[in-house]
Amino acid sequence: MKLMSALLVCLACVITTLWAASNQQTNGKLKIGDPIPAVTSEDQDGKAVNLAEVGASGYLLVYFYPKALTPGCTAQACSLRDAYTDLQNKGVKVFGVSLDTVDMQKKFQEKERLPFELLSDEQKQVTAAFGVPLISNSFAARQAYLFKDGKLIWLDTKASTDKQAQDVLAVLAQQH
Repeated sequence: MKLMSALLVCLACVITTLWAASNQQTNGKLKIGDPIPAVTSEDQDGKAVNLAEVGASGYLLVYFYPKALTPGCTAQACSLRDAYTDLQNKGVKVFGVSLDTVDMQKKFQEKERLPFELLSDEQKQVTAAFGVPLISNSFAARQAYLFKDGKLIWLDTKASTDKQAQDVLAVLAQQH
């Protein structure tokens, strides 16, 4: 009986380890090497943005957050804002995405002086295209995706709040 219990515990550990390793490579929808989903959404100014076109060359960071003007989402956005010069020096275009309205994205961008675009995904097309889970069907899960020349090179399915920029810059440092 003890041997059976020990084997089950070992099996559970192996499954958990394999799941964790695979979870870093895919979120069930996108996996490393996949192209940017060809999806269009409105930015904070009501301008249509096609992510596949914008990210066809160079680096593109698309990060998802649950709700504009909330503490965790503000910390995540401000992390990227504060490191924006470093990200720009590496050629990274940044887009934040949530289910908030265009007007709410505009308020968030202005209040926090965010130098990058925020996309309104009220119709849930961007989250669906990226495979981002929804919380209570009302909020996008916090995730980040980094593309190079239109191909996914890194994803973070448990994206950090105040360390989001550090995580991205660490990945970029390994690219050169």
